[in-house]
Amino acid sequence: MIEWLRKYKAQWRKYIYEAWGLGVFMFSAGFFDAIIDHPDLYIREHISSALIRRFLIGLSMGLTALFIFTSSWGKESGAQINPAVTLVRYRLGQMTFIDSLFYILFQFIGGAAGMYLIHLLMPALISHPAINYIVTIPGPDGIVITFFAELIISLVLITVVLLFQSNINLARHTPYIVALLITLYITFEAPYSGMSMNPARTFASAIVANQWTAFWLYCVAPMMGMELGRKLFQVLKSG
Repeated sequence: MIEWLRKYKAQWRKYIYEAWGLGVFMFSAGFFDAIIDHPDLYIREHISSALIRRFLIGLSMGLTALFIFTSSWGKESGAQINPAVTLVRYRLGQMTFIDSLFYILFQFIGGAAGMYLIHLLMPALISHPAINYIVTIPGPDGIVITFFAELIISLVLITVVLLFQSNINLARHTPYIVALLITLYITFEAPYSGMSMNPARTFASAIVANQWTAFWLYCVAPMMGMELGRKLFQVLKSG
């Protein structure tokens, strides 16, 4: 029992880093979405193209993710910052059940904390209907398209991550390819689903905005997509 307590005491720093990582990501997402897409601010007034604005937001979030992935604390915890990713790591035997449970718990806590903080600092901007706490809700094409959009982007992301990390020559480039995918997803996919891929990310916005539209979808689709990605990775590696 004492040995177990010592082991998991040493793990607390990783759990906290997971919370910090998603907290930073959500704070950054709220901040950049507000200053780029708020209708009363300079950028929205001078850049009429929604595609270009999404690219600017995507680039900001890709760089934020890259900062998290390459930071010393991100490297220590693995910077999973996504319950769906953590479940894949658990299924691959790379984490214990207890570790994965605490990773997920702290991801939810950290994401919500980051969103609450941006709400406290920029309440009028982040609550504006055009920003709406960056909640992820189904796009105009309906819930089925949203579901499969979330599933596909999650599948592609985790498959690419696992393939890169399993190759000694590509592993060091993993943070950069993930940052690139985040940028591209926000630029081109966001209109279809809001681009979540992450139950804790959707939860963070939903709990602050008190808006739970299709919350189940943003839990189920990313987890299904990443589980399919894990299986695809194993098929590709065994082939």
